[in-house]
Amino acid sequence: MAARSSSPTDSAEPGQGARSGRTLLTWSIGLLIMALGLIGSHDPSAGASRGPHGSAALSPSAIAKAGKHLPRSAPTRLLIPKISVDAPFTALSIGPSGRLEPPPADDVNLVGWHAAGVSPGEPGTAIIAGHVDTKTSAAVFVDLSELEEGDHFEVERADGRTARFVVDSAETFEKDDFPDSVYADTPQAQVRLITCAGSYDHTAKDYTENLVVFAHLV
Repeated sequence: MAARSSSPTDSAEPGQGARSGRTLLTWSIGLLIMALGLIGSHDPSAGASRGPHGSAALSPSAIAKAGKHLPRSAPTRLLIPKISVDAPFTALSIGPSGRLEPPPADDVNLVGWHAAGVSPGEPGTAIIAGHVDTKTSAAVFVDLSELEEGDHFEVERADGRTARFVVDSAETFEKDDFPDSVYADTPQAQVRLITCAGSYDHTAKDYTENLVVFAHLV
């Protein structure tokens, strides 16, 4: 994803310094989050309910099936050695339009997490988003497409623990045909790393696709 402001509807044409073929835009997958009820209106996992902050309250039986997992704790830093990512987190929330707001674009080395949802390491699906570029330069997730099955990354947490993840797959989806499975809750501790991909549509002022890296806690 890429943007120059925190507005989920503002976008711009490419600027100097951005990689060829990449340009400035806002993150526009938030309507999918709203449709899937990550703000609390729907929970597809059996035996779970959403609290006031959107985190899943799993039943004892669901926790027993979760396998390796950690208690809730805010993430503080994302480390992906293969693509030289070493970035702090910022909390992302659902904006007035019902879309998940992107990270601030004035810091290209910054990732965001859906703070009302699952934290990385908890049972369920944690969402981590980052820009692919900005108006002036490439950004934190510019090389996200290089991740492959079996690659590892880490999330440092506020409780002092480090959640270690292994990549299951990396897939690209058309934004107008984005699958529900990306955001579906799971009993296991999983993460989705999301950024923009594909070509830039100058009419829509948006990329045509989203890149999603699927990973689980190890």
